[in-house]
Amino acid sequence: MPILLATGNGDKQSAFRSLLDGLPFHPITPNELGITASPNEDADTHEAIAREKAVKWSEAGSMLAIASDGGLVVPALGPAWESRHTRRFAGREVDDSQRADRLLELMEPYTGADRRASWAEALAVAYNGRILASWKLLGATGEIAQARLAGLVPEFWAFTVWNFPELEKTYNELTPDELQSLNDHWTRLGHLVRRFFQSIYVPPLD
Repeated sequence: MPILLATGNGDKQSAFRSLLDGLPFHPITPNELGITASPNEDADTHEAIAREKAVKWSEAGSMLAIASDGGLVVPALGPAWESRHTRRFAGREVDDSQRADRLLELMEPYTGADRRASWAEALAVAYNGRILASWKLLGATGEIAQARLAGLVPEFWAFTVWNFPELEKTYNELTPDELQSLNDHWTRLGHLVRRFFQSIYVPPLD
C-alpha cells in the first residue's frame, strides 16, 4: 500500500521511512506525486499541528499519509521560548546558521542544569482526510551547547547545538545505538507506529 511521507524535508522523509521499516508500505514523497498542501501550523500543540498536516496531505494525495511536528523544549527560557516556534523563533528570513547563533545568545546567561533541553515530537497518520492515530513524545534530555562548530549549517540546525555531555556529542552526531540508549523520540515513535499498523487492517483503496 502506498503511504505519503507528508514533508518536503529530506531528513524527515528518511526518518519516516525508518518508522515504517518492516511494514508493507510503499513510501511516496509529495514531489513524486507532484502534489502540494498548505496546512495551518498555528495550532496550540505539536500533536494538533501534526494531525492537521496528516489530514491535509492525505486529502491532497487521496491516500494514507504520515506527518509530524516537533520542537526543542528549553524550560529555562520560560515564555521567551515556545517549542512550536523552534523553526521560526528568530524570524522567517534568517538562515539555519543565524538561528543557531541566536539560540546560543539566548542561553548565554544560563549554566548547569538551566541549559537542559529536550525534544518534543508528535506524529499523526491520516487516511483520505480522516485521522487514524496520533502520538506525542518528549525525547531524551541533553543540554544546549556553549558553542557550535564554525560554519556548520545543518539540515536541521537545532540538533547541532543540542548536546549530550555524557557522550560528548551533539544530537546529529549520535549513532543509532546511542540514540536507542538515550530513549530517543524517533526510536519510541517507531515502536508505536509499527504496533499500530500491525494491530489493524487497512484495506487498499481503488
